[in-house]
Amino acid sequence: MMGKQPGNQQKLFYYNISLEQRVSENHLLRKIKKAIDFDFVYQEVNDSYGYNGNVSVPPPVILKMLLLLVLYNVRSERELLETLPVRLDWLWFLGFELDSEVPNHSVLSKARVRWGVETFKGFFERIVGQCVVAGLVDGKKLFIDSSLIDANASNNSVVDTHRLGHYLKKGYREVEQRLEELTEEKNGEANKRYLSTTDPDASVTRHSGSRPKLRYKTHRGVDGKEEVITATQVTAGSVDDGEMMEAVIAAHEQNTGEDVAVVVGDSRYGIKDNYLLCAEREIKAHLPNLEETQRGSGRQEGIIPKEAFMYDAEQDAFLCPAGELLRKRNFNKDRQYYEYKASRKVCAGCEFRAGCTRAKDGRSLKRHVRQDELDRMLEIASSAAAQRDIKTRQHLSERSFARSTRYGYKRARWRGLWRMQIQDFLIAAVQNIQILIKKTPGRVVSKAQTAAEVTKTVWSGAATALLFSFGFSIIPGQATTDAWCFVSASQR
Repeated sequence: MMGKQPGNQQKLFYYNISLEQRVSENHLLRKIKKAIDFDFVYQEVNDSYGYNGNVSVPPPVILKMLLLLVLYNVRSERELLETLPVRLDWLWFLGFELDSEVPNHSVLSKARVRWGVETFKGFFERIVGQCVVAGLVDGKKLFIDSSLIDANASNNSVVDTHRLGHYLKKGYREVEQRLEELTEEKNGEANKRYLSTTDPDASVTRHSGSRPKLRYKTHRGVDGKEEVITATQVTAGSVDDGEMMEAVIAAHEQNTGEDVAVVVGDSRYGIKDNYLLCAEREIKAHLPNLEETQRGSGRQEGIIPKEAFMYDAEQDAFLCPAGELLRKRNFNKDRQYYEYKASRKVCAGCEFRAGCTRAKDGRSLKRHVRQDELDRMLEIASSAAAQRDIKTRQHLSERSFARSTRYGYKRARWRGLWRMQIQDFLIAAVQNIQILIKKTPGRVVSKAQTAAEVTKTVWSGAATALLFSFGFSIIPGQATTDAWCFVSASQR
């Protein structure tokens, strides 16, 4: 017998309605709610709330809302809150009921200002800590890379600070003063002159032949074992990648509790300062030499390479292909290198001059005061193991950033560097959560401390006692040497 649709007459009361039953057992949000403890934020933001006045939205609910914003790549906070009443899974995840009052979207922006970057950084570090405890992080080999992010500002907002005259109206003079204060913090001549009045923290950056745009840059460290993001830093788009390697390594070591043994990056990280840093810390630098990759291009096109000159340690001089000596002349104190030159007369009459130098006073070479260490690191960088890691990094980093695109990382949601840092920490945390619940189903840590605390707790001699003090226990028969299994009291 064919059924017919009854008239749409709403019921006054609904019985036996439970959001718990409306969310499937294998729903992603159910897995996240089981795996991640959001209540830590109470203690993190306690000092940012007063004791009088209106009662705020609970901090864990705000953090979950921001997580939903990134996880489902919702265009805006306003749209998130407008969509919330019709998403039963979101209501359940936030602990709301069907008739719960939906907060105003402004609570999210106010919370970001009140909490600051450190709260979201702490959230990211806690997720990394859970990955460490779950055995998903090796920590010894670090892959680093960077990617540009379009700023939430138009190129039309860029002004030429050299042309802001005092004859302009007061509003423009205020803009000029604001831009001058930011000039010293920018890198590159272009960004000292051209700045955005909408988002002064962003910088004008060109990429792969495209036209210049206002951009930020995220610098990311990824562990090779399960591709967990262990460190992330955001800067203006004009900041060179090589300048950030030390900061990424430091963040990785703090978050994982492991000392980096091998660092892998592209040629943009292969600069002298980074090689020497790795030499000091006994880190194998699997980084292509930037100087070598640029050789033969630009002003060096058609020029005899430096390797054609033989260094004579006894004479402390270079022997050129024509058999002439380039002797030590000057010392650059800032860059810590000696300059070697032949006499101008000798170079002027040399048969190889056309292919050797275009300088009027002849060919010169530079040798760093720590050149022996540099040579040793360059030998490591050209080894077969380094070439394998460099090839692996290309695919690994591309995957990591490709997964970020589904969470909207290619364009800034908000304006200002500190807000961009919040966005970056949330995206990295979401990616790590996905790895955590996929790789450790049913045995993830639900109340992990920050990454630094995890290191001190789990791998110390007093690990068991400390874990019990935090409400954890080891499941008998399931703990292994490579992946410890911890559950909280609420899961037992």
